[in-house]
Amino acid sequence: MPSRSRAREVAVQSLYQIEANPGTEQELEERAVHLERFLKGRLRAASLVNFARALVEGVRAEQAALDAELDARSQNWRVSRMAATDRAILRIAAFELLHTDVPGPVAVDEAIELARRYGTEASPRFVAGILGRLLAERDGVPAAELPAAEQGPDHTPTAPPAL
Repeated sequence: MPSRSRAREVAVQSLYQIEANPGTEQELEERAVHLERFLKGRLRAASLVNFARALVEGVRAEQAALDAELDARSQNWRVSRMAATDRAILRIAAFELLHTDVPGPVAVDEAIELARRYGTEASPRFVAGILGRLLAERDGVPAAELPAAEQGPDHTPTAPPAL
């Protein structure tokens, strides 16, 4: 696995862990120490630790705005109702698309690969549909030109089939 891909994977694991274990203010301070240990233990290379940390901190700082962006592009799904792994993957990819210089197709492809690894059978298509719309809108592609490919985690189509 390419090194930045591995850093994204560790960032997804970190965000999942943070969301699954909310805590008090003191616990949050302790969590920062544990997060640093986790990143260093999993990645070792300082550049990858820094990259993963930037993703986790960026997503946490921009979470409300990222969720609003994802909600606006998700058909019949609220971020709060999505699977926790899909949610972490989508937030990282949205952060990369909207707040970094990572090429859009790279961020989307990396997210789809993470969805294949950590999500359900439907997750890659679900992630691709939402991020495809976000990328297209960011790049000025009219919504009418976007395919209706998104499915929910229960394999139910969330958009009518293209005729």
